[in-house]
Amino acid sequence: MSRATATDLVYLIAIVGFILALIGLSSPKHARLGNLAGAAGMLLAVAWTFSLPAVYGQTKNLILIIVAVVIGTVIGVPAARMVKMTAMPQMVAIFNGVGGGAAALVSVTEFISLPGKQIAIYKICEILFGVLVGAVSFAGSAVAFAKLQELMTGRPITYPGQQPINAGVGLAIVAVLLATILTANTALLVVVLVLSLALGVIFVLPIGGADVPVLISLLNSFTGLAVAASGFTLNSNLLIVAGTLVGASGILLTRMMSHAMGRSIGNILFSAFGSVITATGADGGPDGRSVRTGTAEDIGVLLAYARKVAIVPGYGLAVAQAQHVARELADLLTARGVEVYYAIHPVAGRMPGHMNVLLAEANVPYEQLVEMDDANPEMATTDVALVVGANDTVNPAAKNTPGSPIYGMPIINVDQATNIVFLKRSMRPGFAGIDNELLYDPKTTMLFGDAKDTLTALVAAVRSV
Repeated sequence: MSRATATDLVYLIAIVGFILALIGLSSPKHARLGNLAGAAGMLLAVAWTFSLPAVYGQTKNLILIIVAVVIGTVIGVPAARMVKMTAMPQMVAIFNGVGGGAAALVSVTEFISLPGKQIAIYKICEILFGVLVGAVSFAGSAVAFAKLQELMTGRPITYPGQQPINAGVGLAIVAVLLATILTANTALLVVVLVLSLALGVIFVLPIGGADVPVLISLLNSFTGLAVAASGFTLNSNLLIVAGTLVGASGILLTRMMSHAMGRSIGNILFSAFGSVITATGADGGPDGRSVRTGTAEDIGVLLAYARKVAIVPGYGLAVAQAQHVARELADLLTARGVEVYYAIHPVAGRMPGHMNVLLAEANVPYEQLVEMDDANPEMATTDVALVVGANDTVNPAAKNTPGSPIYGMPIINVDQATNIVFLKRSMRPGFAGIDNELLYDPKTTMLFGDAKDTLTALVAAVRSV
């Protein structure tokens, strides 16, 4: 078997590993195996690449590659191990951005290394596509990271004249792209890179914090496409297939998230693009209205003597790192003969699967994790819906209030449960910044405080019954 044939075979096995990873990640039950399959495929591909004469035969390049691998390992491993589950979307954003930036730099380097007059037009187009998409992904992911990490405001950032500026940047990019294709000028390529970085920034600024997870998924797709373009540039089938898999899965995930939010992708990405938005207050509720509050002891008795309980987790549970206490409460109720299930909204965390992974970390049985479409039919026969740190994902305004920012978004129908208990820090609205009428429903009881503290109090109350 020739070296070229062996390389193709090894890369094919690696690609199979990538595909198995995507299959495994489609279910929380098999997500760990999926990750291992993908990691094994990548390890195989990297190890074989190091064995190629073009790599180990070039001492200077090999040293640089090893230095880069060491630096990346020193940064990446501690970052991945130390990141909190609540910050996982930020980590995904920044790592994705680095991937897009790397793809753009590969394209730039390849352009510089080729003799200008001998570059075919199709090759220039491949390189320019990689630079454009990779740079947009890099800059956009950096801004998305800053929004989620609260290094800048999560509200849409708009300003007068934004639309003409956006249009001007877009037209300038098109003009410089055409000029670069015709002249193969390196200076023009640098201009393309700078303008693409600017496009990534102005593309993300008008997107609000609640929509940033959808944006991250789309930018992840961009990075995949940039990597695929690099594969064409470098004549690497492995990069082409791997990048295409990432690009396609990112697009599908973006579509799934927008569907879960009941909005089109265009509405999520461009509803504030070029429009001036005035921020409004987000605290407090309607004047003269009050909510019914309860004690942990009262709610503990209600839970202990219930027949069926639904735990509806939201981002507040993730922020409080209360997943282990939630599982402890569920275990206590189950031991008393209570049927317990977790009703999971697709965007309960900051990204799809985020809440599933968070609960799996606490060893919550997979069979207790019930997706929204399956949980909603159960709500009418549920005695207590325990809403932990969720708001917009259970807000009836999504069904009853045309014109509401969340109108049309599928929600978990906790309003159909016999009793509703909200664990919240305060009356502050969710990401959408709107009041939740369900909080004032006569069958709703509020238990204010940190989710971990209130769940701990409920565990003690149930034990004492």
